[in-house]
Amino acid sequence: MHILVTGGAGFVGSHLAEHFGRLGHKVTIIDNFSRNKMLGVGIESRHNLDYLKKQGLPVSLLEGDVRDFEFLRKNVPDVDAIAHTAAQVAVTSSLKNPREDFEVNALGTFNVLELARLSDCAVALCSTNKVYGENVNSIPVAEKTTRYEFADERYREGISEGFPIDNCGHSPYGCSKTSADLYAQDYAHTYGLRTAVFRMSCIYGERQLGIEDQGWVAWFAIASQLGIPITIYGDGKQVRDVLHVSDLTRAFELFLTKKVPSCVLNIGGGPSNTLSLLELLTLLKAKTKMRYDKWRAADQKVYISDIREAKKALGWSPEVSPSEGIARLSRWVSDNSDICRTIAQVKVA
Repeated sequence: MHILVTGGAGFVGSHLAEHFGRLGHKVTIIDNFSRNKMLGVGIESRHNLDYLKKQGLPVSLLEGDVRDFEFLRKNVPDVDAIAHTAAQVAVTSSLKNPREDFEVNALGTFNVLELARLSDCAVALCSTNKVYGENVNSIPVAEKTTRYEFADERYREGISEGFPIDNCGHSPYGCSKTSADLYAQDYAHTYGLRTAVFRMSCIYGERQLGIEDQGWVAWFAIASQLGIPITIYGDGKQVRDVLHVSDLTRAFELFLTKKVPSCVLNIGGGPSNTLSLLELLTLLKAKTKMRYDKWRAADQKVYISDIREAKKALGWSPEVSPSEGIARLSRWVSDNSDICRTIAQVKVA
């Protein structure tokens, strides 16, 4: 197959490019290197591209922007499938610049769907648990020593795809991703396009250059190793299910290559792979200084993905435990301390 990976120089995108390349597929990645511009350094995308080149994989680069449909229409070659990972990824950035957030996440996804419609190829895209917004906080929680837990037994397996997304706060990021999510669903219903909407929880892993605004698992791993103070927003007991990026790439593979019908799926670690912020710091044996600040807007005290539908639809389940995945991430940080230190010094405006 020939697979297009949007945002292919980023964390998830570069892992998908590597994964499909190792399987023998031809891969074209498109990226506008916006994260380099945001961070003020050109190191992250270059690091990922250099890594892919060193692997000798059949991956080619097309520099461009998903917001520019004419560019996509004229320059993207015929492909069999699209893995759409290009996005504005931080809630904090969406609060500061909601227009750019909307244009990248909503308009960018619309353009990719139009490209797929005209090419008649399948699309799998990165949505988010933020589509459920503050509705998640309507579920009663119980406070334990190191974490919050859902107190309602109906959510023992987590939040299902049928959980309501309306009549609540989302943040601009949550709104733009919900728009993209719904457009992908409607392109399946209206045009018969084969689409997968992956409502992802916390994805982490090697080559994730997390910063305070985004990528909390990697950021904590980097900060704890480099002795950088960590700010906890809230009380640190908020819980997420975490998924190693290698498990995410398998989900994309199964949908795009196995003719799985259109679907909307929660993709995360599920109830067996959860961590609170405090528990992650314990796992990392962090000795860095910590300070506490107010809760962030629309933060969810507990979010755990109910992944039973993903298991059924894809024949998929997580394979990498948090202890194994965090150990792998920590080794990568140790082996790449120079680039991690450079990113850790970045202050996003």
